[in-house]
Amino acid sequence: MKRLLFLTGILMMGICIDSTAQFFDSVEELTYYTREWQGERFEDGRPKVPDGILARMEKVSIEEAWGVLRSRGYNNQFEGNWEMIHPDRPVVGRALTALYMPRRPEVMDRITASGQEAGRVGAMNSWPIDALEQGDVYVADGFGKIVDGTLIGDNLGNAIFANSGNGVVFNAGSRDLEGLSEIEGFNAFVRGFDPSYLMESMLMGINVPIRIGRATVFPGDVVLAKKTGVLFIPAHLAEEVVVQAEFIMLRDMFGHESLRKGIYTPGEIDGRWSEEIKDAFLKWVDDNPEGLPMTRKDLDEYLKARTW
Repeated sequence: MKRLLFLTGILMMGICIDSTAQFFDSVEELTYYTREWQGERFEDGRPKVPDGILARMEKVSIEEAWGVLRSRGYNNQFEGNWEMIHPDRPVVGRALTALYMPRRPEVMDRITASGQEAGRVGAMNSWPIDALEQGDVYVADGFGKIVDGTLIGDNLGNAIFANSGNGVVFNAGSRDLEGLSEIEGFNAFVRGFDPSYLMESMLMGINVPIRIGRATVFPGDVVLAKKTGVLFIPAHLAEEVVVQAEFIMLRDMFGHESLRKGIYTPGEIDGRWSEEIKDAFLKWVDDNPEGLPMTRKDLDEYLKARTW
């Protein structure tokens, strides 16, 4: 039954375990449903993908990562059509999720009272911000509401960046576009900007599975947000996505240079490579070690288990 409650996001504020915990004792459930991840976890149970993987992920294109996920059967991890503060500034990090619903008075009163008893401070839309760690991305489902659905303004934006060093992805609105744009390093992917305040919404869960458009998002997923859209990568696939993308980038660099120089035809580069092209590619890697997305050692390790 606890797992059923976890999946449906039906939360009871009164059984949270301490003021820094999630709304309910979901560490066991979160670990169970993300058990493919074998690495380190946060105290709240979220997979903690290493910072090094996140740094490498910034260079990965949406298309490259999307292709890897599709090949593994993850067909519902992308959502497009966003408003952004800085279209050319990616947001990459570990998802801390929040679930909002339209306000129901008696439920909101009880959530607020239970939150205050547990030591939470301020309006409930600030509570997820208090839980952020460095490297997190605050991902919220605000049921697509823009007018009166602005989850943050520039005050909360500054708090978010102070706690996470990162940005946000909201299936909802935001206010104070000018003020948010002045936060160095911050970016927001939202459904729209509006001067209104947040009204008639209530927070129903922190670090629970949520839906962002056509994507299913779990706490600890790696967020890859670029102007194309936002991809939510299961933690256990993050390193695979990075390594495969780096190999594709390396192949493309060689292929583009070979095409510009007229060494090979488009058909030869786009098709299955001959042994001659493979040998030329490996020699090119050895001759151009600077600025490549993979070292020759990493490339050899990658090719041991794969055909190309």
